[in-house]
Amino acid sequence: MRKLWLLFAQTVTIALALYFVYTAVQRPAPPAGAPAAVAASRSNVPADAGSPSPGSYRNAASRAMPAVVNILTSKAVRKRHPLSRDPFFKRFFGDRDEEDDQNSLGSGVIVSPQGYILTNYHVVEGADEIQVVLPDGRKGAGKLVGSDPETDLAVVRIEMDKLPVVAMGQVEQAKVGDVVLAIGNPFGVGQTVTMGIISALGRNNLHINHFENFIQTDAAINFGNSGGALIDTQGNLLGINSAIYSQTGGSVGIGFAIPVSTARSVLEAIIKDGHVVRGWIGVESQEITPEMAHSFGLDRDTGAIIAGVVRNGPADKAGMKPGDILLSVDGKPVKDTNEMLNLIAQLSPGGESTLRILRKSRESELHLTVGKRPPVKK
Repeated sequence: MRKLWLLFAQTVTIALALYFVYTAVQRPAPPAGAPAAVAASRSNVPADAGSPSPGSYRNAASRAMPAVVNILTSKAVRKRHPLSRDPFFKRFFGDRDEEDDQNSLGSGVIVSPQGYILTNYHVVEGADEIQVVLPDGRKGAGKLVGSDPETDLAVVRIEMDKLPVVAMGQVEQAKVGDVVLAIGNPFGVGQTVTMGIISALGRNNLHINHFENFIQTDAAINFGNSGGALIDTQGNLLGINSAIYSQTGGSVGIGFAIPVSTARSVLEAIIKDGHVVRGWIGVESQEITPEMAHSFGLDRDTGAIIAGVVRNGPADKAGMKPGDILLSVDGKPVKDTNEMLNLIAQLSPGGESTLRILRKSRESELHLTVGKRPPVKK
């Protein structure tokens, strides 16, 4: 009996020893110098609990959203009174018109602590009153500083303190396939962020604006997004959302934004002069198509054919003739009519410029004094 009791005691002792050894091996060792209780409590806290999950763009959105505002405009439209055609009514009351207020909405981007806001020209066109609503709930009257219908851009200013400002991006570094976010107020539902990629760069000949160099994106852009921000994944402004291609009025994945490089130059010109000053030489141009190059016996399909010359304009005084092909402006090659318009627009009115042309298979240079581009009729 005594032997059985001794065997039982030894077995229990060995079992307890194995148990303690097992638990000691399985338990993670605490950092040197740290109490075991503290180490255990920290092990239950996930690392980087406040960081975004992979694939999230919330940091970019939160950085730019405070600077994207709603723009509400109103304008009075005169309507003919329904009885104005009645001879009896006109005899006693004359011609009576009624005024009806039309309201529209759009978006804008605060780009300066001084309260300058970039938006689309068509958002504020003809507006009698402009109201700006910030995401933090503040509201204020906006004043139109200037507009540029040829790029569909306008600058509005508000008088407020501590304004959030968007960071300008480098659109020259953007590539097709880059992820972008569009921020605006579609259909008046409130500030909305959509995601897509850059589908194309340098889109032109869309007949939307006179000067076109659009960023194309499939980020959803709808009515009310006009004038809002297109940003990169760091929250930097790449463009001002301007137009969509749609047969229904809703987004079908083809949207267009004006590059921030264009928007910045327009902004600076409007702040300085109240409008954009561009160069002008007084010509009408036409694209060189492969068929046209073949029929005229041309060995090139780059350049712009001069279809017309304004009488007594800078080009006319310099000796340019219809049928000439413009090859370069101040040494910069002209690929097509869009390139020609941009190069000439960048010239300073009153300055001298050298144009290289092709006339009857012979190249020559013309020297002229640049004129000022006439304002567009609104």
